[in-house]
Amino acid sequence: MGAEKGEGLAKPQDEGGTGQAIGSLLIVLGITMWVPAVADLAYEQTEWKAFALSSAFTIFFGVLLLAATRDTSFGTTSLRRAYFITVGAWVMLSLFGALPFWMAGTSYCDAVFETVSGFTTTGSTVLAGLDEMPAGILLWRGLLQWMGGVGIIVMAIAILPMFRVGGMQMFKLESSEKTNDKASPRMRTMAIRIFWVYNALCLICAAVYWALGMTPFEAAIHAMTTLSTGGYSTSDASFSHFDSLPMEWAGTVFMLAGGTPYVLFVMALTGRGAMVLVRDGQVKRMFATALISSVMLTAWLILANDFDPWTAFTRATFNLVSVMTTTGYASTDYSLWGPPAVAVFFFMTFVGGCAGSTAGGLKMFRFEILWQDIRKECRRLLFPHGVFPDMMAGRPASGDLVRDVQVFVLCYAASFAGLVLVLAYYGLDFITALSGAATALANVGPGLGQVIGPAGNFSTLPDGAKWALDVGMILGRLEFETVFVMMTAHFWRD
Repeated sequence: MGAEKGEGLAKPQDEGGTGQAIGSLLIVLGITMWVPAVADLAYEQTEWKAFALSSAFTIFFGVLLLAATRDTSFGTTSLRRAYFITVGAWVMLSLFGALPFWMAGTSYCDAVFETVSGFTTTGSTVLAGLDEMPAGILLWRGLLQWMGGVGIIVMAIAILPMFRVGGMQMFKLESSEKTNDKASPRMRTMAIRIFWVYNALCLICAAVYWALGMTPFEAAIHAMTTLSTGGYSTSDASFSHFDSLPMEWAGTVFMLAGGTPYVLFVMALTGRGAMVLVRDGQVKRMFATALISSVMLTAWLILANDFDPWTAFTRATFNLVSVMTTTGYASTDYSLWGPPAVAVFFFMTFVGGCAGSTAGGLKMFRFEILWQDIRKECRRLLFPHGVFPDMMAGRPASGDLVRDVQVFVLCYAASFAGLVLVLAYYGLDFITALSGAATALANVGPGLGQVIGPAGNFSTLPDGAKWALDVGMILGRLEFETVFVMMTAHFWRD
Protein backbone atom coordinates (compact mmCIF):
# COMPACT_ATOMS: atom_id res chain seq x y z
CA MET A 1 0.00 0.00 0.00
CA GLY A 2 2.28 2.70 -1.19
CA ALA A 3 5.45 0.63 -0.57
CA GLU A 4 7.86 -0.19 -3.37
CA LYS A 5 8.72 -3.71 -4.43
CA GLY A 6 11.82 -5.27 -3.02
CA GLU A 7 11.59 -3.57 0.38
CA GLY A 8 10.23 -6.58 2.23
CA LEU A 9 6.73 -5.13 2.56
CA ALA A 10 3.38 -6.56 1.53
CA LYS A 11 3.35 -7.70 -2.10
CA PRO A 12 1.14 -5.79 -4.56
CA GLN A 13 -0.89 -8.92 -5.36
CA ASP A 14 -2.27 -8.75 -1.84
CA GLU A 15 -3.76 -5.38 -2.73
CA GLY A 16 -5.60 -6.73 -5.76
CA GLY A 17 -7.70 -9.17 -3.82
CA THR A 18 -8.54 -6.42 -1.37
CA GLY A 19 -9.59 -4.07 -4.17
CA GLN A 20 -11.79 -6.68 -5.80
CA ALA A 21 -13.53 -7.60 -2.58
CA ILE A 22 -14.16 -4.01 -1.50
CA GLY A 23 -15.17 -3.00 -5.04
CA SER A 24 -17.76 -5.79 -5.11
CA LEU A 25 -19.15 -4.71 -1.73
CA LEU A 26 -19.38 -1.09 -2.90
CA ILE A 27 -21.40 -2.16 -5.94
CA VAL A 28 -23.80 -4.07 -3.69
CA LEU A 29 -24.04 -1.03 -1.40
CA GLY A 30 -24.77 1.25 -4.36
CA ILE A 31 -27.53 -1.05 -5.61
CA THR A 32 -29.05 -1.18 -2.11
CA MET A 33 -29.33 2.63 -2.10
CA TRP A 34 -32.14 2.31 -4.62
CA VAL A 35 -34.39 0.72 -1.97
CA PRO A 36 -34.79 3.99 0.02
CA ALA A 37 -34.84 5.90 -3.28
CA VAL A 38 -37.92 3.93 -4.34
CA ALA A 39 -39.46 4.53 -0.90
CA ASP A 40 -39.02 8.29 -1.34
CA LEU A 41 -40.55 8.09 -4.81
CA ALA A 42 -43.53 6.18 -3.39
CA TYR A 43 -44.03 8.89 -0.76
CA GLU A 44 -43.48 11.60 -3.43
CA GLN A 45 -40.44 13.02 -1.62
CA THR A 46 -37.57 14.66 -3.50
CA GLU A 47 -34.79 13.10 -1.39
CA TRP A 48 -34.74 10.15 -3.82
CA LYS A 49 -32.30 12.19 -5.92
CA ALA A 50 -29.72 12.07 -3.11
CA PHE A 51 -29.90 8.28 -3.10
CA ALA A 52 -29.78 8.05 -6.89
CA LEU A 53 -26.67 10.24 -7.12
CA SER A 54 -25.04 8.44 -4.20
CA SER A 55 -25.80 5.08 -5.81
CA ALA A 56 -24.30 6.15 -9.15
CA PHE A 57 -21.11 7.43 -7.52
CA THR A 58 -20.72 4.38 -5.27
CA ILE A 59 -21.28 1.90 -8.12
CA PHE A 60 -18.91 3.86 -10.38
CA PHE A 61 -16.15 3.76 -7.78
CA GLY A 62 -16.79 0.07 -7.10
CA VAL A 63 -16.56 -0.78 -10.82
CA LEU A 64 -13.42 1.36 -11.10
CA LEU A 65 -11.86 -0.55 -8.22
CA LEU A 66 -12.79 -3.88 -9.82
CA ALA A 67 -11.38 -2.82 -13.18
CA ALA A 68 -8.13 -1.61 -11.63
CA THR A 69 -7.60 -4.98 -9.93
CA ARG A 70 -9.19 -7.32 -12.50
CA ASP A 71 -5.98 -9.30 -13.05
CA THR A 72 -5.87 -10.41 -9.44
CA SER A 73 -8.07 -13.06 -7.87
CA PHE A 74 -9.32 -12.91 -4.33
CA GLY A 75 -10.56 -16.49 -4.35
CA THR A 76 -7.65 -17.65 -2.18
CA THR A 77 -7.44 -15.18 0.65
CA SER A 78 -4.20 -14.88 2.57
CA LEU A 79 -4.29 -13.94 6.21
CA ARG A 80 -2.79 -10.49 5.56
CA ARG A 81 -5.30 -9.85 2.80
CA ALA A 82 -8.13 -10.92 5.09
CA TYR A 83 -7.10 -8.19 7.52
CA PHE A 84 -7.08 -5.64 4.72
CA ILE A 85 -10.49 -6.72 3.46
CA THR A 86 -12.09 -6.83 6.92
CA VAL A 87 -10.90 -3.43 8.11
CA GLY A 88 -10.98 -1.78 4.69
CA ALA A 89 -14.52 -2.93 3.97
CA TRP A 90 -15.95 -1.46 7.18
CA VAL A 91 -14.14 1.85 6.60
CA MET A 92 -14.95 2.20 2.89
CA LEU A 93 -18.58 1.13 3.25
CA SER A 94 -19.01 3.70 6.02
CA LEU A 95 -17.49 6.50 3.93
CA PHE A 96 -19.65 5.74 0.89
CA GLY A 97 -22.74 4.83 2.90
CA ALA A 98 -22.63 8.36 4.32
CA LEU A 99 -23.19 9.95 0.89
CA PRO A 100 -27.04 9.92 0.99
CA PHE A 101 -27.05 11.71 4.36
CA TRP A 102 -24.51 14.24 3.08
CA MET A 103 -26.35 14.90 -0.18
CA ALA A 104 -29.59 15.29 1.79
CA GLY A 105 -28.05 18.22 3.68
CA THR A 106 -26.19 16.72 6.67
CA SER A 107 -22.55 17.68 7.22
CA TYR A 108 -20.13 14.99 6.06
CA CYS A 109 -18.79 14.52 9.60
CA ASP A 110 -22.32 13.88 10.90
CA ALA A 111 -23.13 11.71 7.89
CA VAL A 112 -20.12 9.46 8.51
CA PHE A 113 -20.95 9.28 12.23
CA GLU A 114 -24.53 8.20 11.49
CA THR A 115 -23.33 5.62 8.98
CA VAL A 116 -20.58 4.17 11.17
CA SER A 117 -23.08 3.98 14.02
CA GLY A 118 -25.46 2.17 11.69
CA PHE A 119 -23.04 -0.33 10.18
CA THR A 120 -21.53 -1.18 13.57
CA THR A 121 -25.10 -1.47 14.97
CA THR A 122 -24.19 1.02 17.70
CA GLY A 123 -27.30 3.18 17.37
CA SER A 124 -25.86 6.52 18.48
CA THR A 125 -27.38 9.27 16.37
CA VAL A 126 -26.76 12.89 15.44
CA LEU A 127 -30.12 13.30 13.68
CA ALA A 128 -33.06 15.06 15.30
CA GLY A 129 -36.65 15.46 14.09
CA LEU A 130 -36.91 11.79 13.07
CA ASP A 131 -40.72 11.92 13.28
CA GLU A 132 -40.73 14.32 10.30
CA MET A 133 -37.79 12.76 8.48
CA PRO A 134 -38.25 11.59 4.84
CA ALA A 135 -39.11 7.91 4.50
CA GLY A 136 -35.96 7.16 2.51
CA ILE A 137 -33.62 8.47 5.21
CA LEU A 138 -35.40 6.47 7.91
CA LEU A 139 -35.33 3.35 5.75
CA TRP A 140 -31.64 3.85 4.93
CA ARG A 141 -30.81 4.00 8.64
CA GLY A 142 -32.67 0.74 9.17
CA LEU A 143 -30.97 -0.91 6.19
CA LEU A 144 -27.54 0.16 7.44
CA GLN A 145 -28.15 -1.67 10.70
CA TRP A 146 -29.71 -4.66 8.96
CA MET A 147 -26.65 -4.96 6.69
CA GLY A 148 -24.34 -4.40 9.64
CA GLY A 149 -26.04 -7.17 11.59
CA VAL A 150 -25.67 -9.63 8.70
CA GLY A 151 -22.06 -8.56 8.23
CA ILE A 152 -21.27 -9.07 11.90
CA ILE A 153 -22.65 -12.63 11.86
CA VAL A 154 -20.83 -13.62 8.66
CA MET A 155 -17.63 -12.02 9.94
CA ALA A 156 -17.91 -13.86 13.26
CA ILE A 157 -18.51 -17.23 11.58
CA ALA A 158 -16.26 -17.13 8.54
CA ILE A 159 -13.57 -14.47 9.01
CA LEU A 160 -12.68 -13.66 12.62
CA PRO A 161 -11.72 -17.26 13.51
CA MET A 162 -8.74 -16.81 11.18
CA PHE A 163 -7.55 -14.03 13.47
CA ARG A 164 -8.40 -16.00 16.65
CA VAL A 165 -10.73 -13.22 17.82
CA GLY A 166 -14.49 -12.91 18.01
CA GLY A 167 -15.17 -15.83 20.28
CA MET A 168 -16.17 -18.19 17.48
CA GLN A 169 -13.43 -20.62 18.51
CA MET A 170 -16.13 -22.22 20.65
CA PHE A 171 -18.26 -23.05 17.63
CA LYS A 172 -16.36 -25.68 15.66
CA LEU A 173 -19.60 -26.73 13.95
CA GLU A 174 -18.81 -30.27 15.07
CA SER A 175 -16.11 -30.46 12.46
CA SER A 176 -12.51 -31.57 12.68
CA GLU A 177 -11.55 -28.92 10.15
CA LYS A 178 -8.91 -26.52 11.43
CA THR A 179 -9.20 -22.83 10.71
CA ASN A 180 -6.82 -21.78 7.94
CA ASP A 181 -6.46 -19.02 5.37
CA LYS A 182 -9.81 -19.80 3.78
CA ALA A 183 -13.32 -20.06 5.10
CA SER A 184 -14.21 -23.75 4.86
CA PRO A 185 -17.25 -24.90 2.84
CA ARG A 186 -18.88 -25.85 6.13
CA MET A 187 -18.45 -22.30 7.41
CA ARG A 188 -19.92 -20.86 4.21
CA THR A 189 -22.91 -23.20 4.47
CA MET A 190 -23.46 -22.17 8.08
CA ALA A 191 -23.19 -18.48 7.16
CA ILE A 192 -25.87 -18.89 4.45
CA ARG A 193 -28.20 -20.70 6.86
CA ILE A 194 -27.70 -18.02 9.48
CA PHE A 195 -28.51 -15.36 6.88
CA TRP A 196 -31.90 -16.96 6.25
CA VAL A 197 -32.61 -17.45 9.96
CA TYR A 198 -31.73 -13.81 10.59
CA ASN A 199 -34.15 -12.63 7.90
CA ALA A 200 -36.89 -15.00 9.06
CA LEU A 201 -36.64 -13.57 12.59
CA CYS A 202 -36.81 -10.06 11.12
CA LEU A 203 -40.04 -10.93 9.30
CA ILE A 204 -41.58 -12.48 12.42
CA CYS A 205 -40.56 -9.47 14.50
CA ALA A 206 -42.06 -7.06 11.96
CA ALA A 207 -45.34 -8.99 11.95
CA VAL A 208 -45.52 -8.89 15.77
CA TYR A 209 -44.77 -5.15 15.90
CA TRP A 210 -47.43 -4.52 13.24
CA ALA A 211 -49.98 -6.56 15.16
CA LEU A 212 -49.21 -4.55 18.32
CA GLY A 213 -49.85 -1.16 16.73
CA MET A 214 -46.92 -0.04 14.60
CA THR A 215 -47.50 0.93 10.98
CA PRO A 216 -46.03 -1.53 8.44
CA PHE A 217 -43.23 0.97 7.71
CA GLU A 218 -42.38 1.42 11.39
CA ALA A 219 -42.59 -2.31 12.01
CA ALA A 220 -40.19 -3.12 9.15
CA ILE A 221 -37.57 -0.63 10.31
CA HIS A 222 -37.82 -1.56 13.99
CA ALA A 223 -37.58 -5.26 13.11
CA MET A 224 -34.33 -4.64 11.23
CA THR A 225 -32.89 -2.58 14.07
CA THR A 226 -34.07 -4.98 16.78
CA LEU A 227 -32.58 -8.21 15.41
CA SER A 228 -29.39 -6.39 14.47
CA THR A 229 -29.31 -5.04 18.06
CA GLY A 230 -28.80 -1.61 16.51
CA GLY A 231 -31.55 0.49 18.05
CA TYR A 232 -32.30 3.07 15.35
CA SER A 233 -35.91 4.19 15.61
CA THR A 234 -38.33 6.18 13.49
CA SER A 235 -38.96 8.64 16.34
CA ASP A 236 -36.77 10.86 18.50
CA ALA A 237 -38.58 9.38 21.50
CA SER A 238 -37.54 5.82 20.50
CA PHE A 239 -39.89 3.20 22.00
CA SER A 240 -41.55 5.69 24.36
CA HIS A 241 -43.23 7.10 21.24
CA PHE A 242 -45.49 4.03 21.17
CA ASP A 243 -46.20 3.96 24.94
CA SER A 244 -47.10 0.26 24.82
CA LEU A 245 -46.05 -2.26 27.45
CA PRO A 246 -46.90 -5.28 25.20
CA MET A 247 -44.72 -3.76 22.48
CA GLU A 248 -41.87 -3.42 24.97
CA TRP A 249 -42.17 -7.10 25.89
CA ALA A 250 -42.09 -8.02 22.20
CA GLY A 251 -38.98 -5.87 21.80
CA THR A 252 -37.39 -7.55 24.83
CA VAL A 253 -37.93 -11.03 23.38
CA PHE A 254 -36.47 -10.17 19.98
CA MET A 255 -33.54 -8.22 21.45
CA LEU A 256 -32.66 -11.32 23.46
CA ALA A 257 -32.96 -13.32 20.22
CA GLY A 258 -30.53 -10.88 18.60
CA GLY A 259 -28.11 -11.42 21.48
CA THR A 260 -28.25 -15.22 21.12
CA PRO A 261 -25.69 -17.15 18.99
CA TYR A 262 -27.28 -17.62 15.59
CA VAL A 263 -25.45 -20.91 15.23
CA LEU A 264 -27.79 -22.27 17.89
CA PHE A 265 -30.89 -21.21 15.93
CA VAL A 266 -29.59 -23.12 12.92
CA MET A 267 -28.86 -26.17 15.07
CA ALA A 268 -32.34 -25.99 16.59
CA LEU A 269 -33.92 -25.91 13.12
CA THR A 270 -31.77 -28.69 11.66
CA GLY A 271 -32.60 -31.52 14.02
CA ARG A 272 -31.28 -30.58 17.44
CA GLY A 273 -34.54 -29.13 18.75
CA ALA A 274 -35.20 -26.02 20.84
CA MET A 275 -33.43 -27.49 23.88
CA VAL A 276 -30.07 -26.66 22.30
CA LEU A 277 -30.86 -23.01 23.08
CA VAL A 278 -31.79 -23.72 26.69
CA ARG A 279 -28.72 -25.85 27.38
CA ASP A 280 -26.17 -23.38 26.06
CA GLY A 281 -24.10 -21.87 28.88
CA GLN A 282 -23.84 -18.42 27.28
CA VAL A 283 -27.59 -18.16 26.75
CA LYS A 284 -28.32 -19.26 30.32
CA ARG A 285 -25.92 -16.66 31.70
CA MET A 286 -27.38 -13.94 29.50
CA PHE A 287 -30.93 -14.68 30.64
CA ALA A 288 -29.86 -15.01 34.28
CA THR A 289 -28.01 -11.68 34.15
CA ALA A 290 -31.00 -9.97 32.56
CA LEU A 291 -33.49 -11.45 35.04
CA ILE A 292 -31.49 -10.76 38.20
CA SER A 293 -30.66 -7.19 37.15
CA SER A 294 -34.26 -6.52 36.15
CA VAL A 295 -35.62 -7.78 39.47
CA MET A 296 -33.15 -5.63 41.41
CA LEU A 297 -33.99 -2.55 39.36
CA THR A 298 -37.72 -3.27 39.63
CA ALA A 299 -37.46 -3.31 43.42
CA TRP A 300 -35.65 0.04 43.32
CA LEU A 301 -38.31 1.59 41.05
CA ILE A 302 -41.14 0.40 43.31
CA LEU A 303 -39.51 1.48 46.57
CA ALA A 304 -37.86 4.73 45.54
CA ASN A 305 -39.80 5.93 42.50
CA ASP A 306 -43.38 4.80 43.28
CA PHE A 307 -43.82 2.74 40.11
CA ASP A 308 -46.57 0.14 40.00
CA PRO A 309 -45.03 -3.36 39.96
CA TRP A 310 -45.95 -4.43 36.41
CA THR A 311 -44.87 -1.15 34.80
CA ALA A 312 -41.68 -1.16 36.86
CA PHE A 313 -40.80 -4.72 35.81
CA THR A 314 -41.61 -4.04 32.15
CA ARG A 315 -39.65 -0.79 31.94
CA ALA A 316 -36.72 -2.18 33.92
CA THR A 317 -36.51 -5.36 31.82
CA PHE A 318 -36.90 -3.64 28.44
CA ASN A 319 -34.30 -0.93 29.08
CA LEU A 320 -31.82 -3.25 30.78
CA VAL A 321 -32.05 -5.83 28.00
CA SER A 322 -31.72 -3.02 25.47
CA VAL A 323 -28.45 -1.86 27.04
CA MET A 324 -27.14 -5.35 27.82
CA THR A 325 -27.65 -6.59 24.25
CA THR A 326 -26.19 -3.27 23.01
CA THR A 327 -29.40 -2.43 21.14
CA GLY A 328 -29.91 1.02 22.61
CA TYR A 329 -33.68 1.49 22.51
CA ALA A 330 -35.18 3.53 25.35
CA SER A 331 -38.78 3.53 26.54
CA THR A 332 -38.11 6.23 29.14
CA ASP A 333 -35.30 8.46 30.35
CA TYR A 334 -33.80 5.98 32.80
CA SER A 335 -31.10 8.47 33.78
CA LEU A 336 -33.80 10.06 35.97
CA TRP A 337 -34.29 6.88 38.03
CA GLY A 338 -31.58 7.78 40.51
CA PRO A 339 -27.86 7.03 41.04
CA PRO A 340 -28.27 3.27 41.72
CA ALA A 341 -30.13 2.80 38.44
CA VAL A 342 -27.59 4.89 36.52
CA ALA A 343 -24.76 2.78 37.97
CA VAL A 344 -26.50 -0.45 36.90
CA PHE A 345 -26.98 0.84 33.35
CA PHE A 346 -23.36 1.99 33.13
CA PHE A 347 -22.00 -1.43 34.10
CA MET A 348 -24.51 -3.23 31.86
CA THR A 349 -23.08 -1.22 28.95
CA PHE A 350 -19.99 -3.42 29.04
CA VAL A 351 -21.75 -6.79 29.32
CA GLY A 352 -23.00 -7.51 25.82
CA GLY A 353 -24.73 -10.61 24.53
CA CYS A 354 -23.30 -13.93 23.36
CA ALA A 355 -20.48 -14.68 20.94
CA GLY A 356 -21.84 -15.37 17.46
CA SER A 357 -24.70 -12.87 17.87
CA THR A 358 -25.19 -9.34 16.57
CA ALA A 359 -24.59 -7.89 20.05
CA GLY A 360 -21.42 -6.05 21.04
CA GLY A 361 -19.77 -5.61 24.44
CA LEU A 362 -17.41 -7.96 26.22
CA LYS A 363 -19.80 -10.90 25.70
CA MET A 364 -20.79 -13.62 28.10
CA PHE A 365 -18.14 -16.23 27.37
CA ARG A 366 -15.34 -13.80 28.23
CA PHE A 367 -16.83 -13.17 31.66
CA GLU A 368 -16.92 -16.93 32.24
CA ILE A 369 -13.29 -17.33 31.16
CA LEU A 370 -12.15 -14.44 33.35
CA TRP A 371 -14.12 -15.66 36.36
CA GLN A 372 -12.69 -19.16 36.01
CA ASP A 373 -9.20 -17.70 35.65
CA ILE A 374 -9.62 -15.77 38.91
CA ARG A 375 -10.90 -18.90 40.69
CA LYS A 376 -8.04 -20.97 39.29
CA GLU A 377 -5.43 -18.50 40.53
CA CYS A 378 -7.01 -18.40 44.00
CA ARG A 379 -6.99 -22.21 44.17
CA ARG A 380 -3.39 -22.27 42.95
CA LEU A 381 -2.42 -20.05 45.92
CA LEU A 382 -3.95 -22.62 48.25
CA PHE A 383 -2.65 -25.68 46.37
CA PRO A 384 0.60 -24.67 44.63
CA HIS A 385 1.14 -28.11 43.09
CA GLY A 386 -2.44 -28.63 41.94
CA VAL A 387 -3.46 -28.94 38.28
CA PHE A 388 -6.50 -26.85 37.36
CA PRO A 389 -7.53 -27.10 33.70
CA ASP A 390 -9.37 -24.24 32.00
CA MET A 391 -12.98 -25.14 31.23
CA MET A 392 -15.52 -23.65 28.83
CA ALA A 393 -19.13 -24.85 28.61
CA GLY A 394 -18.19 -27.95 30.62
CA ARG A 395 -15.32 -28.86 28.28
CA PRO A 396 -11.58 -28.18 28.51
CA ALA A 397 -10.64 -24.81 27.02
CA SER A 398 -7.34 -24.22 25.28
CA GLY A 399 -4.76 -21.98 26.86
CA ASP A 400 -4.82 -19.90 23.67
CA LEU A 401 -8.48 -19.04 24.25
CA VAL A 402 -7.77 -17.90 27.82
CA ARG A 403 -4.82 -15.81 26.64
CA ASP A 404 -6.88 -14.29 23.80
CA VAL A 405 -9.56 -13.23 26.28
CA GLN A 406 -6.96 -11.63 28.52
CA VAL A 407 -5.44 -9.73 25.59
CA PHE A 408 -8.89 -8.63 24.43
CA VAL A 409 -9.78 -7.23 27.86
CA LEU A 410 -6.44 -5.42 28.01
CA CYS A 411 -7.03 -3.89 24.56
CA TYR A 412 -10.55 -2.96 25.63
CA ALA A 413 -9.34 -1.24 28.81
CA ALA A 414 -6.52 0.61 27.02
CA SER A 415 -8.85 1.77 24.23
CA PHE A 416 -11.46 2.87 26.75
CA ALA A 417 -8.94 4.94 28.72
CA GLY A 418 -7.51 6.47 25.55
CA LEU A 419 -10.92 7.37 24.14
CA VAL A 420 -12.03 8.95 27.42
CA LEU A 421 -8.92 11.15 27.38
CA VAL A 422 -9.51 12.17 23.74
CA LEU A 423 -13.14 13.08 24.43
CA ALA A 424 -12.11 15.04 27.52
CA TYR A 425 -9.55 16.90 25.38
CA TYR A 426 -12.42 18.12 23.19
CA GLY A 427 -14.14 19.61 26.23
CA LEU A 428 -16.70 16.94 27.12
CA ASP A 429 -17.62 16.66 30.78
CA PHE A 430 -16.49 13.55 32.65
CA ILE A 431 -19.85 11.71 32.57
CA THR A 432 -20.30 12.38 28.84
CA ALA A 433 -16.70 11.36 28.04
CA LEU A 434 -16.89 8.23 30.20
CA SER A 435 -20.25 6.99 28.94
CA GLY A 436 -19.53 8.10 25.36
CA ALA A 437 -16.36 6.01 25.25
CA ALA A 438 -18.15 3.05 26.83
CA THR A 439 -21.11 3.18 24.48
CA ALA A 440 -18.90 3.52 21.38
CA LEU A 441 -16.56 0.63 22.20
CA ALA A 442 -19.44 -1.61 23.32
CA ASN A 443 -21.62 -0.54 20.34
CA VAL A 444 -24.55 0.29 22.63
CA GLY A 445 -25.93 3.65 21.43
CA PRO A 446 -27.13 6.09 24.09
CA GLY A 447 -24.80 7.17 26.85
CA LEU A 448 -25.54 8.83 30.17
CA GLY A 449 -26.09 12.42 31.20
CA GLN A 450 -28.05 15.27 29.67
CA VAL A 451 -26.02 15.51 26.46
CA ILE A 452 -25.86 11.94 25.06
CA GLY A 453 -28.26 10.22 27.46
CA PRO A 454 -31.40 8.37 26.36
CA ALA A 455 -33.23 11.70 26.00
CA GLY A 456 -30.43 13.39 23.99
CA ASN A 457 -28.19 12.66 21.01
CA PHE A 458 -24.64 13.23 19.79
CA SER A 459 -25.30 16.20 17.48
CA THR A 460 -23.86 18.83 19.85
CA LEU A 461 -20.48 17.13 20.23
CA PRO A 462 -17.45 18.73 18.52
CA ASP A 463 -16.51 17.23 15.15
CA GLY A 464 -13.23 15.95 16.57
CA ALA A 465 -15.09 14.02 19.25
CA LYS A 466 -17.38 12.50 16.61
CA TRP A 467 -14.43 11.30 14.53
CA ALA A 468 -12.87 9.81 17.66
CA LEU A 469 -16.13 8.00 18.43
CA ASP A 470 -16.20 6.71 14.82
CA VAL A 471 -12.84 5.08 15.45
CA GLY A 472 -14.09 3.72 18.77
CA MET A 473 -17.19 2.17 17.21
CA ILE A 474 -15.17 0.41 14.48
CA LEU A 475 -12.57 -0.74 17.01
CA GLY A 476 -15.27 -2.22 19.22
CA ARG A 477 -17.06 -3.93 16.34
CA LEU A 478 -13.85 -5.44 14.89
CA GLU A 479 -12.75 -6.55 18.37
CA PHE A 480 -9.59 -4.37 18.61
CA GLU A 481 -6.85 -6.84 17.70
CA THR A 482 -8.00 -7.00 14.07
CA VAL A 483 -7.22 -3.28 13.77
CA PHE A 484 -4.24 -3.11 16.13
CA VAL A 485 -2.32 -5.80 14.24
CA MET A 486 -2.30 -3.54 11.16
CA MET A 487 -0.47 -0.89 13.20
CA THR A 488 2.55 -3.14 13.75
CA ALA A 489 5.70 -3.03 11.61
CA HIS A 490 5.66 -6.83 11.22
CA PHE A 491 2.30 -6.67 9.45
CA TRP A 492 3.83 -4.69 6.58
CA ARG A 493 6.80 -7.02 6.13
CA ASP A 494 6.81 -10.35 4.26
